[in-house]
Amino acid sequence: MSIDPSPPPSDHARRLLAGPPPWAELEDELRHSITLGGVLEAMGRVGQLGASPSGSGPGEGPLAAWVGQLPEGAPEIPATASAVLVPLFEEDGQARVLLTRRSTELRTHRGQVSFPGGRIDPGEDAAAGALREANEEVGIDPGVVDVVGWLHPLYTLNTTLILPVVGMLSARPETRPNPGEVARVFDVTLAELVADGVYRSDVWDPYEAWSLDGPQLRELWFFDVEGERVWGATARMLHELALIALGLPFEP
Repeated sequence: MSIDPSPPPSDHARRLLAGPPPWAELEDELRHSITLGGVLEAMGRVGQLGASPSGSGPGEGPLAAWVGQLPEGAPEIPATASAVLVPLFEEDGQARVLLTRRSTELRTHRGQVSFPGGRIDPGEDAAAGALREANEEVGIDPGVVDVVGWLHPLYTLNTTLILPVVGMLSARPETRPNPGEVARVFDVTLAELVADGVYRSDVWDPYEAWSLDGPQLRELWFFDVEGERVWGATARMLHELALIALGLPFEP
């Protein structure tokens, strides 16, 4: 399943200048080496350890705590949601994150980069759904994944609620991509994501259809890594993960 929204509008007159990356002023040493242990410590400092957010939100049930993390003006709680797994592991002292590129044979979002994930089945929580989907799409054994944290939920343009679950693996996982869904599995270090020239953001003039409660500026994030352009909701989650890892503030 893809979680990326439709492409940006073609009216480039509505594209505004965005600022430098939020980590541009950090010392090179902080950006060049990001360990898995450092990521976990950082997630603890911002209260994002565990399989799901703590506390509660509007309504009841397994989605309530997640919905409580959404910004004001978000759509009502949907009947169903989707979960994605953000798989992290470490090699040579560098935290790495695993990503996929969707098959070009799929009906929608062909060839886009995403995390493994999909719709949560009845009776599942976000962690169980993310682990099941990762197994179905790329063959990651749920038994080798330790669910350690979460990123903020978000809505896509088609109002699908996405719940990002962070999983830690003790080593590089063995993967078996399902050719009907996944064209490529690859991974990058978090340090690569925040290297010079990899990240950029665009700010677009208000588009009512993109807003939760009327016209407002819309920011899009992009990472160019491993010959792939990562954007949309996937880039938004990587953006949050990078900010947490570097100890920088994130606003949902």
